[in-house]
Amino acid sequence: MESWVIYALLSALFAGMVAVSAKVGLAHISGDLALAIRTAVIFVLVAVHTLIGRSYVDAGKLSPREWGFLIFSGAATMLSWLCYYRAVKLGPVSGVALIDKSSVLITVLLAIWLLGEPLTWRLAVGGALMLAGFLVLSLR
Repeated sequence: MESWVIYALLSALFAGMVAVSAKVGLAHISGDLALAIRTAVIFVLVAVHTLIGRSYVDAGKLSPREWGFLIFSGAATMLSWLCYYRAVKLGPVSGVALIDKSSVLITVLLAIWLLGEPLTWRLAVGGALMLAGFLVLSLR
């Protein structure tokens, strides 16, 4: 198995833990406070990881365009998490997670459109199956 697949599977595992642990942690506080706590923890852990791995030396390699896209990505992440935590606070975790994961289909479409990634028959069939599953589970 290729290493990127292992990392993607681990990402899915940890992402699955996020919603359930967030729902428990949100019991008596707002989604905004929960997001601030989560973000502070992430910042500290990522900063330590970056320092230990000396990854910060690569910052000088970034072009202004790349800086801009990383800044936009950070803003989009914040907006996504803000909405996610609000949704988890107000609704059932299983429903929120299902709708949130429809972002995979948006990512695939954007990758094809903006990055020029190829639309293979496997990607098209997989995306169609994901869309069908999403519709089956979310429509009443």
